[in-house]
Amino acid sequence: MSVRTLEASDAEAYRALMLEAYGAYPQAFTSSVAERAAMPLSWWEKRLSSPLDRLLGAFEGDELAGIVGLAFEPREKARHKVTLFGMYVTQAYQQQGLGRQLVEAALAEARQYPRLKVIQLTVTAGNDAALALYQRCGFIQYGLEPLAVRVGVDYFDKIHMWRELQDQ
Repeated sequence: MSVRTLEASDAEAYRALMLEAYGAYPQAFTSSVAERAAMPLSWWEKRLSSPLDRLLGAFEGDELAGIVGLAFEPREKARHKVTLFGMYVTQAYQQQGLGRQLVEAALAEARQYPRLKVIQLTVTAGNDAALALYQRCGFIQYGLEPLAVRVGVDYFDKIHMWRELQDQ
């Protein structure tokens, strides 16, 4: 399994993987399948080319098996922070350590920017496997956002987590 930065040429595979993720775990993402499926391929290409986002993909040969993103803060007073987002591993590759590999790759990528001091993320309350993964990677909870995501008539809380980047 290799992990690399996604490029605009990966847009179709990225789109397909994320639509799968939104469908499989609607409570984990603030975007829905319907709203993202409506976006043209150029939107996905632009996202992969944005200087404010870095998306890493795990590949088994040519197959995109997992994804994680980093969102950089554009505002001067917040440029020391980055947000980990869009973490997903396809069902065929779950429970094989790929999630940990992606989080570690995202941490390594973030450490390439000396100005970055903090990495943050949110995880849906009740997603014990993801919570445990992030805790194993050194993240700690600092808050809980009630009713953060609504899926149909159900609401889900989000656990806010963070960690320092330079402590390992």
